[in-house]
Amino acid sequence: MILLDAIVLAIHIFFAILFVGGSFFIWLVVWPASYEITDDEKERTRIVGKIAKRFAIFTHVSLAVLIVTGIYNATWYLGSFSALYSTSGGEILLAKIVVVGIDILIIYSNNLYHGKKITRLAREGKLEEVKRIRKVTHLFSFISLALLLVIVGLATALQFF
Repeated sequence: MILLDAIVLAIHIFFAILFVGGSFFIWLVVWPASYEITDDEKERTRIVGKIAKRFAIFTHVSLAVLIVTGIYNATWYLGSFSALYSTSGGEILLAKIVVVGIDILIIYSNNLYHGKKITRLAREGKLEEVKRIRKVTHLFSFISLALLLVIVGLATALQFF
């Protein structure tokens, strides 16, 4: 059983690194570098859109694996469901579950609503609308990145309970 726990934890950590690291890589490396590649807003949008679309495949798989392995790993901290409310580890785990849920909601609602819209508007040459929408999407993206840091912090805190 210890070997299974170690394998599941290693899988969880790997996909967390892929998801969290990839998210920060997009915003700290890809996005700024796109300005160095071209000044053409339409072309930059196309480049970043292609990269983001490819990364989305890994995002979907990572989130699915993280949810399944996270549920399995949660059993380490819970003797029963009521432990979510009655123990320090359970309360931290509950906070992590809530923050993860909020972050998933923000990520997918932002991407589904704005992602294709930005690409379409850029293709149509409506760059002023693209810039306006990007301000909103960047705000949601930075909130998501902040929540990812909170999730990592909560996961770290769980190791002490």
